[in-house]
Amino acid sequence: MSVPPDLHQRYVQACQNLGQPENPFIAHVFQEADKNDETWTKGITLKIAGNNHLVPVQRVTGDDLQVLASVLRDTVFVTGKLVSCVFEIAENSTLRYLNLMFNDIGTSGAELIAGALHRNKTLVYMRMTGNKIGNKGGMFFASMLQINSTLEKLDLGDCDIGMECLIAIATALTQNKSVKAINLNRPLLYSQEEETTVHIALMLKNNSSLVELHLCKHEMRNFGVERLCEALYENSSLRYLDLSCNKITRDGVKFLGELLKLNQTLEILDLNANRIEDDGAIYLSEALALYNRTLQALSVVSNNISGKGLVALSDAMKTNMELSYIYIWGNKFDEATCMAFSELIQTGRLRPNRTDVEPYEVDGHIHLAELSHGLRRHYYWTPSCGEVTKKDANASLAIAAVSEHL
Repeated sequence: MSVPPDLHQRYVQACQNLGQPENPFIAHVFQEADKNDETWTKGITLKIAGNNHLVPVQRVTGDDLQVLASVLRDTVFVTGKLVSCVFEIAENSTLRYLNLMFNDIGTSGAELIAGALHRNKTLVYMRMTGNKIGNKGGMFFASMLQINSTLEKLDLGDCDIGMECLIAIATALTQNKSVKAINLNRPLLYSQEEETTVHIALMLKNNSSLVELHLCKHEMRNFGVERLCEALYENSSLRYLDLSCNKITRDGVKFLGELLKLNQTLEILDLNANRIEDDGAIYLSEALALYNRTLQALSVVSNNISGKGLVALSDAMKTNMELSYIYIWGNKFDEATCMAFSELIQTGRLRPNRTDVEPYEVDGHIHLAELSHGLRRHYYWTPSCGEVTKKDANASLAIAAVSEHL
C-alpha cells in the first residue's frame, strides 16, 4: 500500500457503522499502532489482553470481535505472533496464532470466529481458554473441524462445552487429519455414563494425526480409562495424554500399566490429582521398570501415594533410563521416600530441574521441599515481568514440541 490506512479512524468508523460503542482499550491499541513507523514495513501485532493484572482494561466481547473483523478483514499487513493473551482476527490472510484467552466472548463470538476459520488457510493455533462459549458455541468449532484443514492446535479448555459438543468434536476428529493437539479440559457434564470418553476412545482408534490430548476434569472413572486404553493399543500417534483431575483409582491405573507394557508411542502421562494410591504407583513402576522404554515424563502429584508406592517409582527409574521427568509433590512422604529421591538427585539420575522436589537436611534427617516445576505450570498464567525463558515449569515444551502453544 502506498498510503498506510489509519487504523484508529477505521475502528471509529466501524463502530459507528455497526452501532457499537467504542472499547477504549482497543481504540488505544490502534492509536499506538498508527504512531509506529515500522507498522507499515514490518507488520503489526495487536496485543489486546483480557487478563492483564498490571494494566486495567475493558475486556473484549463478541460485539468487539465483530468490529475488529470489520476493521482488519482487508488489512493484509497485519501479522500474528504468539504472546500471552494475544487477540488477533481469524480472517486475516497472514495470521498463524490466535489467543483469545479469558475474554468475555460468548456464543455469538464463537460463531463469528469458527465461521472465519471455515475460510482461513493460515491459522495453526487457536486458543479460546476461559471464554464461556457453552455447548452451542463449541458446536460451531466442531463444525469448523469438518472443513478446516490447516489448524493444528485447538484449546477449548474451561469453555463450558457439553456432552453434545464433545461427541461432535470426537466425530470430526475421526476424519480431520490436521489437528495435532486439542485441549478439552473441564467440560460441563451431567451424566455419569462416560459417553464422551467412549466417543473419544473410538476417535483414537481411527485418528492417526493427534499427538496431544488433554482430558482434565472430565469426571473420568476406571471404566473410561479402560476404554481409552483399549483404543490406544491401536493408536500409534498419541505422545501426550493428560488425565489429570479425574476420579481414577488403582483399578484404572492397572489398565494404564498394561498399556505401557506394549505402547511404544506415549512420552508424557499426566495423572495429577487422581487417587491411584500405592497399588496404582506399583502397577506403573512394574511396567516402567521391566517393559516400557518410551515414556519420558510422569506426573503423579496429589494421588494419595505413600512411601511404598513412591519408592517403587524411584526404583523403576534406576533401570529405566528413558523416564527423565517425574513429579510427586502432594503425596505422603516418609523417610524412605525422601532418601530414595535424594539419592536419585545426588547421583545425577534425576536432574533437579526435572522434578518438583528438592532434598534438604535437618538434624540428620532428609526431607523434600517443593519446587515450582511441572509439565504445564504456566498454562493459565505467565509472569507479568517478561517472557518465560526457563522450561522447568513447563517441561512438556522440552519433550513434545506440539505442546509449545497449548
